[in-house]
Amino acid sequence: MVNDASDDETASVLLQLKLQYDHLSDVIISPSEERTFKGKKFALSKGLQQASNEYILLTDADCAPSGPDWLSCMVAPLHIGKQIAIGYGGYKKTKGLLNAFIRWETLQTFLQYSTYALAGKPYMAVGRNLACTKSLLEKAQRTEVWNKLPSGDDDILISTMATKDNTGVVFDSSAFTYSDTKTSWKDWAKQKSRHLSTGKYYKPVIKVLLAMYAATHALLWLTFLLPLATSFFKIAIFVMLLRSLLYWSIWLYTAKLLKEESLWFTFPFFDFGWMLYNFAFSPYIIWKNKKQWT
Repeated sequence: MVNDASDDETASVLLQLKLQYDHLSDVIISPSEERTFKGKKFALSKGLQQASNEYILLTDADCAPSGPDWLSCMVAPLHIGKQIAIGYGGYKKTKGLLNAFIRWETLQTFLQYSTYALAGKPYMAVGRNLACTKSLLEKAQRTEVWNKLPSGDDDILISTMATKDNTGVVFDSSAFTYSDTKTSWKDWAKQKSRHLSTGKYYKPVIKVLLAMYAATHALLWLTFLLPLATSFFKIAIFVMLLRSLLYWSIWLYTAKLLKEESLWFTFPFFDFGWMLYNFAFSPYIIWKNKKQWT
């Protein structure tokens, strides 16, 4: 475990864990130590140097596995020759609109990047639930783009190293992880702006495909709403119903697969809300992000 210059009780907690688990080793980074990588990536590199095994499983400190088989399920693709295993990092269900939308958007994002990976075009993953080989992660650290941002190690690893042959997707519910959602819209927006900042470093073809999807999604909703006050309203309703039947069927299947069936009633509302989401966060994808790691 890596203690990245913390000034809280982390050191004492690590000491207690070392007494409990004799195989646990820790790395202490002092505040004055010179950093070769920005932000989280430096702590990750220090931990990687201490790793003695080839398989690396990444998650966040606030994440909890869905069950005792999480580790074995996540590294299963590595046992059959894959170098990357992409998992689902969900959020715990609580009350409130923000929690529901965060879970909806997380599912929507997983639906996108998992199907792209299955189609042979992997472009992102979440560090909350990601397995890879040590040698591949070390190779990613040597790329020029790795140190462009203080975070985004998960997306950059996938966008630079993942291929249709070396990447697997894990759908087993035993391999999910869950963490707490943000409790305010402001904190969530700050988190999302940081997460989305790596989008500008995706491969050109991926950026085009994602932009086309977001644009056609917005165009469809706009071309549905505008004719409602005209004589073409019946055609608009028919086209939207046809589209929604297909899209929401796929979405519902994915929700069941990821144990998020309770979100079914939010589909129409958050489907429209996702258009507003794309408009709101596009500046963080297109322009340079100046946020620092905290």
